[in-house]
Amino acid sequence: MQLLSTLISGLLFGAGLAVSGMVNPAKVVNFFDVAGSWDASLLFVMAGALAVTLLGYRLVLRRQSPLYTSSFSLPTTKDINARLIGGAALFGLGWGLAGLCPGPAVASLTTLSIEPVIFIAAMALGMVLVRRFVFRPA
Repeated sequence: MQLLSTLISGLLFGAGLAVSGMVNPAKVVNFFDVAGSWDASLLFVMAGALAVTLLGYRLVLRRQSPLYTSSFSLPTTKDINARLIGGAALFGLGWGLAGLCPGPAVASLTTLSIEPVIFIAAMALGMVLVRRFVFRPA
């Protein structure tokens, strides 16, 4: 049942990304182009997602435990450090330049276009390099 709920959640998330236009890199780049051909429609998508998330967390965290596991797994670290800021900046730069971030890139694979394949390959290479050079075992 846990796998089925995960699959349904992923399909719903991907469908939401497709319907909202977040799988279209040009739309995302235009959202970031405030001085040029700015497209504010994704602002409403993000505001809607934030509202659903806030409501969802309030409702779900009232439960004693999740439906398909014994306990909630929530982040405990609240430190804001150079690694967090650097990672967020790198994510934002990549999103602004490519017009894709991981979720929409995976959803974009359904378009059978080469761009999301290249993006995901570059993202995977970046993950390998970070694990190899940044998170080296001591």
